[in-house]
Amino acid sequence: MNLGRVAGLLVVGAGVGVGYAHWSGRDNQVQPPPAAGPAHDVRHYGAKGDGQQDDTAALQKAIDSGVGHVVLPRGTYRLSRPLVIDLSRTGFVCLDGGGVARLLMSGPGPAIRLVGTHSGTAQPQTVPPAVWQQERMPRIEGLEIVGAHPQADGIAASGTMQLTITEVLIRRCRHGIHLQQRNRNVIIANSHVYDNTGVGIFLDQVNLHQINVSACHISYCEGGGIVCQGGELRNLQICGCDLESNQGKDHPPTANVLIEGGANAEIAITGCTIQHGHEAPGSANIRIRGRSEREVPKTAERREGHVVITGNVLSDVMVNIHLDQVRGAVITGNTFWTAYEHNLLIEDSSYVVVGENNFDRNPRYWREERDDTRNVIVVRRCSECIFKGFVISATRSAPAAVTLEQCHRCQIQGISILDCDGIGLLAKGLTSSRVSDCLIRDDRAGTRSLSLVVQGGKDNLIVDNYLGRPARIDPTSGEVHRNYLAPASPEAGPSATAPSK
Repeated sequence: MNLGRVAGLLVVGAGVGVGYAHWSGRDNQVQPPPAAGPAHDVRHYGAKGDGQQDDTAALQKAIDSGVGHVVLPRGTYRLSRPLVIDLSRTGFVCLDGGGVARLLMSGPGPAIRLVGTHSGTAQPQTVPPAVWQQERMPRIEGLEIVGAHPQADGIAASGTMQLTITEVLIRRCRHGIHLQQRNRNVIIANSHVYDNTGVGIFLDQVNLHQINVSACHISYCEGGGIVCQGGELRNLQICGCDLESNQGKDHPPTANVLIEGGANAEIAITGCTIQHGHEAPGSANIRIRGRSEREVPKTAERREGHVVITGNVLSDVMVNIHLDQVRGAVITGNTFWTAYEHNLLIEDSSYVVVGENNFDRNPRYWREERDDTRNVIVVRRCSECIFKGFVISATRSAPAAVTLEQCHRCQIQGISILDCDGIGLLAKGLTSSRVSDCLIRDDRAGTRSLSLVVQGGKDNLIVDNYLGRPARIDPTSGEVHRNYLAPASPEAGPSATAPSK
């Protein structure tokens, strides 16, 4: 007999029998030992796994038995209705396919529906003892779920605490993973959500704090990759994922990552490859929208935001990143290319920092040879923002590479704008802002571009810039000092004016 005690768990082993006793300071409850042998195996309850028999009743019986660790051996288990895991009745559940089991959902609804009772927050004092005793950390692992009905979904969950989904493949469904109502502390990891007609991971009017999506491949989901619609979302981490082509031509404009409506904030998107979907109108790699003015009066302080987007590779959509009515975002350390409309489109937002990114036009990709691949940056009606240290090159077929329109209290510092059509930096109605230490050059033969155009605005400081092409600066826009301006050329036109040195 071996006796061990680790972190409050007493384990006594003898042969194949194992006894478990669990306790804590608040819920001193002893859990029954797990059933031994075939009781874990769904075949014990009559499941065939031959892809022909309806195994719904057998699998539901295994789940309801209270065995906890439900094992599906290799096979295809056809379902005609959802498997319901009612955690308050079943107790702890781990549905385990070992990477070799498939659920074939031939009816409407999710193949697996998890229902918990947690109505508190993530704070320990709000978690009822019953959740720790019966419901915590339900697990779905090692399963493939395939849809065989137009309204078949993969996994749905509500009221769960510490839901953990790992090493799962969901394909040919409507929605892959559908979170509704209230959930807390969700982990989705090492999974593939692929070729679905709806949303890959759908946060649907959900009240959800703490969700980590990591090391997942989410692609070819026509309704969007990771989508949050409405609700209240906090602490979303999307890390180390590959998200591709999650835009359908027959769907409303969506994105590989779409977060809109509701009261959503505290979002980190880091270390991902996010790309493809330019065929769909309005497609985007990352689109985050706060609540509209219909929901939040103009006199109210905007709060939706606190976003970090860093270390990602983004390409081949209409808009790489779109922020609308967002407060507090940092975009840095990313590489962008092949944006048919905008590399960045930022509207009605505040306290946005765009740092050292590379907005490139890489000749490796044939799409970059097309003039309709614009790759531009447009910022409208924003305030308290900083644009610093990035490089943007070779924008095409657009009025300007970088446009700031009706913006207030912004800094544009140390950016490089190289070999772009039209205007390098266009400022329209800019107020109380500073443009400094920028390098704007266009060394292409026969170019007719302008480096800097400032139209209207007031109370600005434009200083210490290297302007390698002629500029047009409204003299009423503010103070203009110590800028280097290339000599005027005939193609610039008579309205080109040199800032004072």
